[in-house]
Amino acid sequence: MPPEKTISSRSAYKGDILKVRIDTIRTADGREKSRTIVEHPEAIVVVAVDDRDNVLLVEQFRKPIEKDLLEIPAGSIDPGEDAETATIREMQEETGYLPRKLVKLGGFYSAPGYCTEYLHLYLATGLKPSRLVAEDTDEIKVVKIPVVEIPALLSSGKITDAKTIAGLYMFLDYQKRNQG
Repeated sequence: MPPEKTISSRSAYKGDILKVRIDTIRTADGREKSRTIVEHPEAIVVVAVDDRDNVLLVEQFRKPIEKDLLEIPAGSIDPGEDAETATIREMQEETGYLPRKLVKLGGFYSAPGYCTEYLHLYLATGLKPSRLVAEDTDEIKVVKIPVVEIPALLSSGKITDAKTIAGLYMFLDYQKRNQG
């Protein structure tokens, strides 16, 4: 039996990209508590590497923190869409490139203490120009960083987005394991 059993659940908010619910739970020792849970669809994150060995990052303004962030491309998986299809679509929308090859590097939860979102991580290579127009991507700037500069960029603290940090470290580990 799980250490927390759900007794009841009620919807608190339903928006365009997420829902919030309040669960009443019973702990293993019998106490009742409340848990606020953000329901978010699964998503993709992608480390895209061009034929010149550059990682494509996107710079965009993030309203919740009132800052521009440097991130790997990412996006929600649409209903009925699989993770690979979402990766291809997001790459075309955010970077203007169509990946010819995808390798699944793994995945992780974004914030499991309060959110259901699971992120599928892919490596995209064989990039060819192919833009898909999306309404929310006109303010995104693509930044190319040589792969050899990624470790220094990560350790410098210039990247503060958790999915980007995790994705880039997983990519570097994959690259190290697959050299030679």
